[in-house]
Amino acid sequence: MCGIWAIFGSDGDVIKQVRCAFTIAHRGPDAFRVETIHHFRNCCIAFHHLAIMDEVSGMQPMKIASLPHIRMLYNGEIYNYKKVQEEYGFEYQTESDGEAIIHLYNKFGMAHAAAMLDGVFACCLLDLKAGKVFISRDTYGVKPVFRLLKKDGFLAVCSEGKGLVGLLQNNGSIEHVEPCLPGYYEEYDIAKTGKVTQVLHRQFHSLENLPMWRNIVQNCHPNKDDEVYSNIRLLFTEAVRKRLLANRRMGCLLSGGLDSSLTAALVVSLARETGIKYPIQTFTIGMEDSPDAMAAKKVAEHLGTEHHEVLFSPEEGLAVLEDVIKCLETYDTATIHGSVALYLLSRYIKERTDTVVLFAGEGSDELAQGYSYFHKAPSPQEGDADSRRLLKSISFFDVVRADRSTSAHGLELRMPFLDHYFTSYYLSLPAELRAPQNGIEKYLIRKSFDEKNLIPDEVLWRPKEIFSDGIASAKTSWYDVLKESIELKVTENMMQEAPYRFPFNTPTTKEGYYYRQIFETYYPGQSRWIPHFWMSKWNNDQ
Repeated sequence: MCGIWAIFGSDGDVIKQVRCAFTIAHRGPDAFRVETIHHFRNCCIAFHHLAIMDEVSGMQPMKIASLPHIRMLYNGEIYNYKKVQEEYGFEYQTESDGEAIIHLYNKFGMAHAAAMLDGVFACCLLDLKAGKVFISRDTYGVKPVFRLLKKDGFLAVCSEGKGLVGLLQNNGSIEHVEPCLPGYYEEYDIAKTGKVTQVLHRQFHSLENLPMWRNIVQNCHPNKDDEVYSNIRLLFTEAVRKRLLANRRMGCLLSGGLDSSLTAALVVSLARETGIKYPIQTFTIGMEDSPDAMAAKKVAEHLGTEHHEVLFSPEEGLAVLEDVIKCLETYDTATIHGSVALYLLSRYIKERTDTVVLFAGEGSDELAQGYSYFHKAPSPQEGDADSRRLLKSISFFDVVRADRSTSAHGLELRMPFLDHYFTSYYLSLPAELRAPQNGIEKYLIRKSFDEKNLIPDEVLWRPKEIFSDGIASAKTSWYDVLKESIELKVTENMMQEAPYRFPFNTPTTKEGYYYRQIFETYYPGQSRWIPHFWMSKWNNDQ
């Protein structure tokens, strides 16, 4: 997890504008570098480094002696960097996994290079010889990247929107900072003035398609079609295994539900296999007597992890609410509900431990129809369609919560349930298999790991808890705490004016209005960072 920032063709004071890069310093607390590009006027690129792999030569902007005309900013992890090196005979000059992008681009061009990456990434690449700038983002948008493109050819790129809003002009012109779409790359011609012209905006991979990189011979592959359970175990285990790639301490977020428990169990098991000597730490958070905390403790005891249980009070949650909205860059109520606890837990991990890389179970509910409303789907086919809808928009919701809440404290989160190979295989299975069965959601995943003793049976078959409900006290609902706190801060008159003040994604509740006010304070006019609110399809289960 790092932070990237770049401007091309600025008409302003570049020295002053580069201060905007420091708004994302939390993403890379280990080192910072800023460079101008001598070949083009009024251009500047900057990088905040969180050293996970190559602490020395992995610093960016990356440039290598054999390809001196290429500069790259990159945030993410490329899990098959050694495999593509062996496949194509690349001569790496660093230990950084990101170097694979430069070599793949030089050999194949950006479209093919992006499609060959097994990993998560947000990348800005400058080819000085060709006069090109490229931006690309992984299939599910696990790694964020925003851009600002003005009519005069000014282009700015940043890991988070907050690093670009300070570049907007308050002269009445309509300009918007926009999140780059997952699974797409953008190509720009760059002139000597630094000004750019967009020439391409093209999809290189969609979630339904098997990834191109699977054809490299060293990859594992599913077996016969009728061995569904073993294939699910094989591909998900491999998804976890490949993510055990770090020179910093790794741990797991553990809610005590199916997804985080399975992930943690595999991390612990595979860590032993790969020779990791330190004990894996697990972390859970909740209010007093929360269901999540109690379930997580059972799992941690079963796995033998070094477990940390963090309790928070309603007052502590409310105290960071505005900070959470600022760091998330959203006003979506469902996203905010679940982010406060994760923000507090991440702060604890940063302050009290040396764990930097975290594993989590995000993505499973969208992929495997884990939300309780899927029980009400009229048919397996309609459930399948809604699962794909959630996956296609996950970069605006659960991924935002996961990335921003942890990166705000200099931590990196890894989500094996969003592995490209695993998800494409899972989605290729018949819709009837992936629907809830016998009244149990995510039945296919549960059954695949049944009788394997990875986690306790009562956890393997534990019904889905919404994160903001699971962390709540048996006596106090976190949702009720928020509602009561906000009730008197938003009047009925304010609600009546809401359609005029906020015509796009108009808030319909006082809670939503309150969050929107805070969002607009920090990011005025940028409400389209989310296209719609997170909503369940067949009821109001959020």
